[in-house]
Amino acid sequence: MQRIRLRYTKRGRLRFTSHRDFQRAFERALRRAEVPMAYSAGFTPHPKVSYANAAPTGTGSEAEYLEIALTDARDPEKLRILLDESLPTGLDIVDAVEARTSGLADRLTASVWELRLDGVDPADAARAVEAFKAADLVEVQRRTKNGVRTFDARAAVVDLDVLDGSETHGPQADRPTDQPCAILRLVVRHVTPAVRPDDVLSGLRAVADLAPPVPAAVTRLAQGLFDEETGTVTDPLAPDREAAPALSTAEPAAAAKASAPVGPA
Repeated sequence: MQRIRLRYTKRGRLRFTSHRDFQRAFERALRRAEVPMAYSAGFTPHPKVSYANAAPTGTGSEAEYLEIALTDARDPEKLRILLDESLPTGLDIVDAVEARTSGLADRLTASVWELRLDGVDPADAARAVEAFKAADLVEVQRRTKNGVRTFDARAAVVDLDVLDGSETHGPQADRPTDQPCAILRLVVRHVTPAVRPDDVLSGLRAVADLAPPVPAAVTRLAQGLFDEETGTVTDPLAPDREAAPALSTAEPAAAAKASAPVGPA
């Protein structure tokens, strides 16, 4: 059995698709691409697909991950192209590697987010960010299926800054550009309970009364292991690439010899 790990995106209007909607679209793509999927046992077999830490509905993402199990081996890049062609534009398969290590979900310990706050002056956002970062505790509330829950939104935040326009990476929102706009870069650890971008926005409102006039456009730029030394979030698929067997020095020589012309020069 071969396992393939994929990175996919949620762009444009497709950011409003729920995780369940994506699951249905992806399973249809698997059938269209005729992927030799492995299935679970039991009365209602399902394709073996493992989803990891999906972004909330309504947020864009450049870094969503999943893993599939195949009964027959396939080239990861060719499989990526087939699946990408079978999905709607906006749900794009952008990377694929063969799983050669364990624990993909364990490597998703932090995320980098970009928050576009239309109608907010960058100077006001900077003051709110400084107040948030200076606080030891920022309590926010979130409604859950078990009622309203209060928790700290500050401890999970590794970094929070206001960017200028040249530093942005996420797709631009379809909104007027003649209004002030603050763009925040947020690095947050994956903790329990999870601290989401909207929780940080609630924290900014609590400590500095920062309230964007329209909903923020939020995009996840990366997720992976947080490197304490560099302060960056690393690529979770890198260990699988590094574990791929390298071409031995004898193989290129053998291939060149096999392709050389036979007979007198």
